Amino acid sequence: MPSKQRREIERLVEDFRQKKETAKQKPAKRSFREEPFFGMWKDRVDMKEGGAAWVRKLRSGPHWNRLKRDDSR
Repeated sequence: MPSKQRREIERLVEDFRQKKETAKQKPAKRSFREEPFFGMWKDRVDMKEGGAAWVRKLRSGPHWNRLKRDDSR
């Protein structure tokens, strides 16, 4: 095998080994508050009353009431 091809294969094998070792390492644990999506709705006017209240209000609508939806069949 020509030396140029052999070096290319060796490079590919080494890259594969490095990627495999990197994949084995556990990612560093970080706080939930450090996630990029945390606080993304903090400036929304309709969420000022609190998330739980907003969800209750949303679920009180007709789309979430299973009994009313099942009776219409």
